[in-house]
Amino acid sequence: MNVILLEHPRSYGDDRCNDIANAPLSACLNTGYIGGMLAANNIDVTIVDGYLEQLDYPAIEEQIATLTPTILGIHLVYHWEDNKTLYQFIKHIKQTYGIAYVCVYGFYPTFAYEEILNRCPAIDSALLGEAELTFLTLAENFPTVPQSGIATRTTNGIVATRGEVVTDVDSLPFPLRSTSSYSFGEVNISGSRGCYGGCTFCYINPYYGDTKRKWRGRSPENIITEIDTIMKQTDIRYFYFMDPNFYGPGRAGKERVLKLAHLLKERHIHFGIEARANDIEEETIKALTDAGLKHILIGLESGLDEALKRLNKLTTVADNEQALEILRKYGIEPSVGFIMFEPDSTLEDLKVNYDFLKRNALLDKLEISVNVLYHHMIILKGSSSYKALQDQGRLNISPHSTYEADTDYLNPRVAMLAGMMRDMTNHIFSYMKDTWELSFKKDPVILEKYRLINQLLIQSFEDYLYLLKNREITIDQRNSFVDTFNHTVDGIMA
Repeated sequence: MNVILLEHPRSYGDDRCNDIANAPLSACLNTGYIGGMLAANNIDVTIVDGYLEQLDYPAIEEQIATLTPTILGIHLVYHWEDNKTLYQFIKHIKQTYGIAYVCVYGFYPTFAYEEILNRCPAIDSALLGEAELTFLTLAENFPTVPQSGIATRTTNGIVATRGEVVTDVDSLPFPLRSTSSYSFGEVNISGSRGCYGGCTFCYINPYYGDTKRKWRGRSPENIITEIDTIMKQTDIRYFYFMDPNFYGPGRAGKERVLKLAHLLKERHIHFGIEARANDIEEETIKALTDAGLKHILIGLESGLDEALKRLNKLTTVADNEQALEILRKYGIEPSVGFIMFEPDSTLEDLKVNYDFLKRNALLDKLEISVNVLYHHMIILKGSSSYKALQDQGRLNISPHSTYEADTDYLNPRVAMLAGMMRDMTNHIFSYMKDTWELSFKKDPVILEKYRLINQLLIQSFEDYLYLLKNREITIDQRNSFVDTFNHTVDGIMA
């Protein structure tokens, strides 16, 4: 038995450059954990990382031709479009090299398995949710196929059954890491699975499928053993916890974080985390910063309590502001998630959001402003917002895939401003993709250009919001405003 696990090449259109990643960060170790499970059970497994190694399909084919796997597993990532090139490649290599079985796994196949199996007959099945145990069962019993944890074709159509989740996450073998996983200066670590929250736009918990325990954490000792192992293999000393929620719930979650912080401090490393605003409090943040915390992402999402309720954030504006205050007290300037434009927004909501951002010094840098002044709510299959909007008859499913949808804004003037800000921020991003590193290195010329563009962006948002609150504008006027803004940016960046 020989298994290849493939991270296929990915591409992103310029018009989607500021959209939330089509697979959440927590998916980045899916392949590694499956590989670790197979290797721990003496199954010959190889990871081919076409994504991190930037391999094209001919280069991937060369490796497949050499290894000739019995089973090919693919971490299938949604591309905001039909994956025709990938599907044609799968068909080609399966026929050419006599691959007995092809399965796909990840967030996209978990929620859109039916369209994937219909579009690509060469794919034999989709593994649903956590795939380590299902893939192991498949590999150990092949050609017999598992009866659960899988979506597959039958004479009665496509049948899908959820499988077993790993209740004791300490029992999981450490992820198998390819050389490329060490290529960008940090190592991703998974300290937990799931989230005790239930945001309407998120599909983390439906993916993991554990309705009894939404959040499952590894013990601090188990995490440290993995970190120690990695430190013996590489000189990298920066780790990023890609958990959707680094903290667990309640007092037990806090005590776990404090214990982990104590152990991390002894390693003299640096690390980053992601957390909910309501988890941020002085004792744990002090302990984590003392232990080497350098980066944190918190999902603020809104400066309006009513919007936070609509999004089921289970947080308040006061929670958001307190989190910012505590983090800054200990020298951490957080990255923030923020949904400026949600489907039910009013112009007054946008003004409240804008005032919140200004009041909390979240518009001081272009790298932040360009994100928070425009981001709409991404609606993906599996989230409760997808189902709710579908039930209301408000869901506009993408022509590319049932996995992605949007909805019309209730307020047409909000829709107008959202479209303008999308076009303007995408234009800025077209420059930032080539200049961001210079900004990070504090190049004085780029910093000055970014400062000027940031002022222009903030003032433009404020001006257009004021204009739309007082009167309607035509499509021609809208396009003229955007063109003028983009030409001004061109002049600054020239």
